[in-house]
Amino acid sequence: MNAITPRETQDLNLLPDEEFRQHIRSWIEANYPAEIRNPEKRLHWDENKPWYMKLAEKGWLCPGWPREYGGLGLSPAKQIIWTEELERWGCARTNDHGIVMLGPLVIRYGTEEQKQRFLPKILSGEHVWCQGYSEPNSGSDLASLRTEAVDAGDHYVVNGQKIWTTLAGDANWIFLLVRTDKEAKKQEGISFLLVDMTTPGITVRPIINLEMHDEFSEVFFDNVKVPKENLVGQLNKGWDMAKALLSFERIYLGSPRQSAYALTRLRQLAERMGVAEDPVFAATYAKHRCDLEDLKSLYSRYVAVLKAGRPLGADVSQLKIVQSELFQRITETALEIAGENGALFGPMEGNRNLNPGALYIQARPTTIYGGTSEIQRNIISKNVLELG
Repeated sequence: MNAITPRETQDLNLLPDEEFRQHIRSWIEANYPAEIRNPEKRLHWDENKPWYMKLAEKGWLCPGWPREYGGLGLSPAKQIIWTEELERWGCARTNDHGIVMLGPLVIRYGTEEQKQRFLPKILSGEHVWCQGYSEPNSGSDLASLRTEAVDAGDHYVVNGQKIWTTLAGDANWIFLLVRTDKEAKKQEGISFLLVDMTTPGITVRPIINLEMHDEFSEVFFDNVKVPKENLVGQLNKGWDMAKALLSFERIYLGSPRQSAYALTRLRQLAERMGVAEDPVFAATYAKHRCDLEDLKSLYSRYVAVLKAGRPLGADVSQLKIVQSELFQRITETALEIAGENGALFGPMEGNRNLNPGALYIQARPTTIYGGTSEIQRNIISKNVLELG
């Protein structure tokens, strides 16, 4: 394929860490839309598109992608600094399924035609992706999925349902795990399809969560025709790809970003509530801060594995466990010191960055999505510790 020319021409890895930090910090502060700084909820595409496009125009949209595909090829250390600066400024998370999940998978498993077709449209914002994995009764036990794709000559016909599909209402493409061999064992006979969401037969129904937000949806497929060239990898070999994609997802969900953000807000809240110097709070805060530094170190190790081109092992599950449970502990501490402010969905008066109630609620599902903590521990038990 023809290389995608990155708009960022210099190799940012060559900058000393502090110079790199100041370089990206000044640009973020000058270009990030003030009206969506520190958002209370996950933003929809129409809200975060301006920021997405600014990153794309700068060439900074996909910092972890190789430079030949339009990324920055940032080292693990630089990626952590990148994450810290986004958190420090309160940058919203974009519609990033194409960036952090599908893109790396297409780079690794896709044909040259698929790379040429799909990667540039992620970079341009033409394709906004969502993930079609979980189904009713097939969440953590993903291999039991029942959505099927039947061979119909030059295309597949897809029927079934996906659930808890993040920002499906914003997406115009979805990557799907589908069953293509009903006779095979449940972890076999699964394939990976890329589906245009405008195809006839697709219905999206929002699910309203505890925050009264429609972040998640159900997606129904009724005789949906998908061209065979949209199959990524080999037919009936999608489970291996799914595991690779779950590894990408778990390293992303294990990023220190959420916990770092929450810890910064916890410190600000403690100062606002007058407990920052309280010995009990200080001890708790110090423990959270040490745990965050441990998380950063662990995250850096796994990013280094990916950058070296090596596959992630089952032990990457510990990263998601550590991050999600730390995020919850920090927000629990915030709720304890927030007093009556903890009962509010909106921010505290006088500081829109302080929203302990909403942050607490946002932390609750983190130990569920992307594979529950129980499932992650089972994976480590079986595949790392060989306990059964």
